[in-house]
Amino acid sequence: MKSYLTSACRALMIASLTVPLMADDPEAPLSFTKVWTHSHTDPGQISEIPAFDAKTNTIWVAGVVGVDVLDAATGALVKHIDVTGYGLVNSVAVHNGLAAFAIEAPPPDRRLPGVVVLYDTRTRVPLGDPIQVGSLPDMLTFTHDGTRLLVANEATPNAVADTAYTLPDPQGSVSIIDVKKWRLITTATFDGVPQFGTNLRTNVGMDFEPEYIAVDHDGSRAFVTLQDANGVAILDLKQNAFTEIIGLGAKDFNVLGNEIDPKDNDGKIEFRNVAAKGLFMPDGAAIYKWRGRTFVVMANEGDFREDNVDRSAAGGAPYLAADPLDRLRISNKDSSPGNLFAAGARSFSIRDEFGTLVYDSASILDREANARGVYDDSRSRDKGVEPEGVALLDIRGRTYAFIGLERATKSAVAVFDVSNPYDPYFIDMIVTTGDLSPEGLAAFAYRGGCYLAIANEVPAIGTTFSNTSLYRIDVRVP
Repeated sequence: MKSYLTSACRALMIASLTVPLMADDPEAPLSFTKVWTHSHTDPGQISEIPAFDAKTNTIWVAGVVGVDVLDAATGALVKHIDVTGYGLVNSVAVHNGLAAFAIEAPPPDRRLPGVVVLYDTRTRVPLGDPIQVGSLPDMLTFTHDGTRLLVANEATPNAVADTAYTLPDPQGSVSIIDVKKWRLITTATFDGVPQFGTNLRTNVGMDFEPEYIAVDHDGSRAFVTLQDANGVAILDLKQNAFTEIIGLGAKDFNVLGNEIDPKDNDGKIEFRNVAAKGLFMPDGAAIYKWRGRTFVVMANEGDFREDNVDRSAAGGAPYLAADPLDRLRISNKDSSPGNLFAAGARSFSIRDEFGTLVYDSASILDREANARGVYDDSRSRDKGVEPEGVALLDIRGRTYAFIGLERATKSAVAVFDVSNPYDPYFIDMIVTTGDLSPEGLAAFAYRGGCYLAIANEVPAIGTTFSNTSLYRIDVRVP
């Protein structure tokens, strides 16, 4: 999951009545109206990552076999761009009429170098030759001035669930591309980079795996989430090198406000304090400024190795945790009897530029999903609602964060006012019947209106295709 920090939206469109939002809070300062839903019907196409192009008023949706270009006004398919000749597409980013695709090597070996392909958003044809980057490019983003393109090369080994990885483990990295000259400047790695903070996972048998990149507004640095390692790395864009790696610590589920439901098979949903901690392990991230300072919003999804060799149920040996912790999935690389660490914090956080935690949403995401009847109890022991994607949008001088919840019984996106990073508050939750598992979000302003595109990765029960939905955001009139 992926997200995009957009420019201020200062005027709101007054539009005709369309399909209303479920569970809309009449007291909330914003209202949300679904404009359209598009079902991705090309064989193998999945809705994963959306990006908006203002030059053509289109939304580009990446998903495995290609990118679907959608008319943002109607949701109609403009063109399906097949990328299987290069490999499998993981992400798309758009800036000033250019669309960049991150494409991993084709099966059977994703450990091989991937490529980035650039497209003109008007003609929808490729520009220049593909640029080879690192192993498994999973996400990419332009700097705010559009001069450089940063590519997070996640470099995950080949794996099938519950079977051993195919070694060797490829090297994680971030590739830096000069957009104007369309050439690779360098690929930054983590060799010898100083490490700080706590609970940095260096014991999982793999190199650091970049998950998401958020670029500071002045283009001087980028914050790169290292989800599996429970860390964030600082990339200096003047030196084109990493300068530090920060461990993000752990969240204590035994602290008042941090309650979780640790059991998935007891026939009830009960949030309670328990003697366990959660490693933050963020996925999506986005940057904004407050009083001249930089703050990073992170969705604390959590993650285990794909071969599952680093996870266990807390009730098994050697932990032997009693009810209600016996079913909780924990990291066996970090836990010991009486000192349990789960993957993910079931929240989103805000951190300052030094990685210091200034806000965490505690148990709000799980509780609000449950209040709307979309909390998935089958996920209780494993990361809860699993916050994954983040998008930020400025509306009439206030900054709002949209947090996609990957594991709910319907597509759910939590909305917070984060204008003051030290005092955010919950606004509402967008719940969409017929959609499921939001993977990526794109919030944007266009011709006086504000919008949120939601890429839903999983087909809803009883349906065949995954969907992309677009919502219009309006400010309520008092």
